[in-house]
Amino acid sequence: MDAAELEKLCMSLKGTTQDIKWGNDLCYLIGAKMYCSTSLKGAQNISFKATPEDFGELIEREGIIPAPYVARYYWVMVHNLQSLTPKEWKTYVQKSYEMALEKLPKKLRERI
Repeated sequence: MDAAELEKLCMSLKGTTQDIKWGNDLCYLIGAKMYCSTSLKGAQNISFKATPEDFGELIEREGIIPAPYVARYYWVMVHNLQSLTPKEWKTYVQKSYEMALEKLPKKLRERI
């Protein structure tokens, strides 16, 4: 997974927008809810929200850690982008998107 592949995946999810936050992170959002982010400078890291079950499994893998500042919300940070297969990337980013979508107000979800 590289930045271009991540962008293609995230932008294929209905209603996704992009925003640069903290001056260094490209964030993918649905509504106003962030579901994935990647670093723009330095080594590429990708972060996304996981389910509690997936979180425990993911952080046991080499190259994946609890995301700084947001691990209590089950966000992971992937340092080694080869830690996940292309199929796993798609699955986990899609799950993160769906969790963010579920948190949106009903009227906004229906518009998306």
